[in-house]
Amino acid sequence: MSDKITIYTDGACSGNPGPGGYGAVMQHGKHRNELSGGFRKTTNNRMELLAVIEGLQALKHPCEVTIFSDSKYIVDAVNKGWAKRWQANGWKRNKRENALNPDLWTRLLKLLDVHKVELCWVKGHAGNPGNEHADALAVGASQSNNLAIDEGYEASMASIDRLTD
Repeated sequence: MSDKITIYTDGACSGNPGPGGYGAVMQHGKHRNELSGGFRKTTNNRMELLAVIEGLQALKHPCEVTIFSDSKYIVDAVNKGWAKRWQANGWKRNKRENALNPDLWTRLLKLLDVHKVELCWVKGHAGNPGNEHADALAVGASQSNNLAIDEGYEASMASIDRLTD
C-alpha cells in the first residue's frame, strides 16, 4: 500500500427523510477527484455513509486512506468498533434495537478490510475547505433533477409499512 489518499466526505438531506445527496473530495498529491450523487428519498446518515463508501470504491487498488467526515455516527461506529459489533450481533445494537442501515454498513466494512483507513472527525460547517466542498457537492446532488432511488432505504420502509398495515 504505497498510495496515500485523503478523502473529505459529507451527506445532505432536505428533510430527514427526504431528497438527499452525498459528496466526496478525493486528493492524491496534486490530483483531485470529486464524486457526488443524489436520491429522491433517503436519510442524512445514509448519505454520510454512502459518501465514504463511494470514495473508497473509487480507489483502483488498496491504499492508505485518511477520511475526514463530520459524521460522529460513522467515525464513532468505526473507530469504537460499534459497526463490527452490530454485524456480529446480526445487525442488532442491543437486545431490542436493530442497527440502522445494515446494507450500507456491510458495504463499508468490506471496504475497510481492503484499505488501511483512518477515519477522522471534523466539525461541519466550520471553514474546513475539504469538508465545505464535500458539503456543497452533497447539497447540489440532493437538488438535482432525476434523483435516483435509494433502494436500501425505500425497501426497508416498504417492509415496515407491510408490518404496520
